[in-house]
Amino acid sequence: MTSEPMGPDRHDAQQAGRPDGAAAVVIGGGLAGITAALALADAGLPVTLVEGRPRLGGLVFSFRRESAAGELTVDNGQHVYLRCCTAYDWFLDRVGGRALVPLQDRMDVPVLDADGLRLGRLRRTALPVPLHLAKSLAMYPHLSLAERANVGRAALALKKLDPEDPALDGVDFASWLARHGQSPRAVEALWDLVGVATLNARAGDASLGLAAKVFKTGLLSDNGAADIGWSRVPLGEVHDTLAREALEKAGVRIELRTRASALARAEDGTWQVTVENGPHGREQLTAKTVVLALPQRETHGLLPEGSLDGQDRLLDIGTAPILNLHVIYDRPVLKQAFFAALGSPVQWVFDRTEASGLAALPGGARSQYLAVSQSAAQDDIDRPVAELRARYLPELERLLPAARGAGVRDFFVTRERTATFAPAPGVGGLRPGARTQTPGLYLAGAWTATGWPATMESAVRSGLGAVREALTELGFPQGQLPQEAA
Repeated sequence: MTSEPMGPDRHDAQQAGRPDGAAAVVIGGGLAGITAALALADAGLPVTLVEGRPRLGGLVFSFRRESAAGELTVDNGQHVYLRCCTAYDWFLDRVGGRALVPLQDRMDVPVLDADGLRLGRLRRTALPVPLHLAKSLAMYPHLSLAERANVGRAALALKKLDPEDPALDGVDFASWLARHGQSPRAVEALWDLVGVATLNARAGDASLGLAAKVFKTGLLSDNGAADIGWSRVPLGEVHDTLAREALEKAGVRIELRTRASALARAEDGTWQVTVENGPHGREQLTAKTVVLALPQRETHGLLPEGSLDGQDRLLDIGTAPILNLHVIYDRPVLKQAFFAALGSPVQWVFDRTEASGLAALPGGARSQYLAVSQSAAQDDIDRPVAELRARYLPELERLLPAARGAGVRDFFVTRERTATFAPAPGVGGLRPGARTQTPGLYLAGAWTATGWPATMESAVRSGLGAVREALTELGFPQGQLPQEAA
């Protein structure tokens, strides 16, 4: 198996003055790898994409499950993005999925306090930053008047920080919040409400640099930056089905169930990628450009010696888990599309009745499927299903009076033990850039040095960044490089 130019792609590349025979191999079919493969193909290079799983999408995927309610399409977890996620927005456009993953007209987050069942809302107005949140904050029932005033002062101080300042990377977010007058209740009801979902860590475990990136970009850059988008169809429909169609249309050869086992540079400067693909055995791909779009430990295992300074530091980048609980009730118990909870182990709850296909099943319209998304789930990730059921079903009943007395048709769990890199203080100094010290070899993945936490946005940015470096090294003019996201 070789990664040679195919059909008209080679002719087009030559006509455009691009390097002849500059074949590329992308290892990893998550969002970073899909993005890199699309961008390389768009530049006219013949590309082979290698993925060990039988599908694309990485950790953003769906699967079929036969439940007591019937056969459902289940997402492994709830994924959202914000209007400020301009690279992921590009991705949706590129694969033709924008209409399936719409944004709110305006940010509106229902926040329910389990202790008193008080419902507050974090929503913006059309006013400029920071006034766009002033009315919402002034009426937010989960904080005292003094706490609301202190939140405003901390937000103004946060806006002055530079997330790229290396000094911020070594400071934890909780210490900074305490120095700026934030009470434990304010941290829980506002800062961690947003931060845990976006950083996958509580304030005490999060780098101030990454926290500043999240809050400055999402809440303090533009009045619409934090408008929330989420998929109204199964994640696999966008990140596997549509992505595969876009790749095939671009001329990318996709090799699923194919694992890269070795990577070596030949004397002529080309790369030899050894792959294992089940019944076809061991084969080699030859390419001038290789993009490694794998998790950090897998990347470390494939990197040739000397590819990075302090290469073993990749192993010091920790991981953090995300747990998702899936509950199917025999009646509707939630009227809103989603909500966040305070005073409860429950974090975020989404209605997935339509997206899963439940509503179309016999009797499904009278049922409801809720997905409970639990980030920074170190304490729960290994609990048995029975324990999780006993812990969380009473909490949902406490939060949702309509769930009291409702029958539970199904309860199951999905676990991602290494869902993201851990955004701990000091992690910024461990995240490598896209370019390695070996010509023709590039890194991509949400864990690389994108400046963003481990999000879909970071994954797409990393793929585009790797391609910009690759095309620059191949001699492409600046005008033909993928544009950097705003």
